[in-house]
Amino acid sequence: MTENPDIAPLLEAVERYFTLMYDNDVAQFDHVFAPTAQLHGFRDDELRILPVREYRTMLASVPSPKSKNAPRLQEILLIDLASARQAMVKVRVRIDLLQYIDYLAYHRIHNAWLITAKSFHIERRHEPVAT
Repeated sequence: MTENPDIAPLLEAVERYFTLMYDNDVAQFDHVFAPTAQLHGFRDDELRILPVREYRTMLASVPSPKSKNAPRLQEILLIDLASARQAMVKVRVRIDLLQYIDYLAYHRIHNAWLITAKSFHIERRHEPVAT
């Protein structure tokens, strides 16, 4: 890429994603995911494909990691800018007992970075902490 874009807005978008994964505040969902986004990944050795609206419904229906006081882990592993309007971000994020590696395709739509595709991989399953 020959342009030198300001990546601060993209980093803010990634932070919104991390926050959504921790607090499940679906009121913020449309500031993170594009309405046409899809999610793909393996769960229990089966490829799972979720349209973004199903994912939103799922997030709204389960207790958030924040409400469970679950440990928070979030890390940006890679940012690849194709242009000032397209990027790929690889992150590590823990959502309750599951630790994921996510590949997030971002596009800048109407001056906002939104996820248009998410590919997820369960990297680790944490043991529940006895209370």
